[in-house]
Amino acid sequence: MQNRKVPMRKCTGCGEMKNKKELVRVVKNKEGEVSLDLTGKKAGRGAYVCKALACLQKARKTRGFERALSCKIPEEVYDRMEQEIDTDA
Repeated sequence: MQNRKVPMRKCTGCGEMKNKKELVRVVKNKEGEVSLDLTGKKAGRGAYVCKALACLQKARKTRGFERALSCKIPEEVYDRMEQEIDTDA
């Protein structure tokens, strides 16, 4: 029996390659709205971040999501993402 390939993604904050299931997806849909995708199934352009609050803050500081998603992200969206990751962890 063949072993299945494990999907790996790069964290936008720390830059480490990790298993896709260990990361949280941030998605930008067709309307340009940016949100956390905890299921990993939403349609749109995605970027990944660790479930650690420190990685999200580092991605915010270095504007990693803005580069990955090619759009300006308002501060309110970052604040909402921090709250959701903080309550999830």
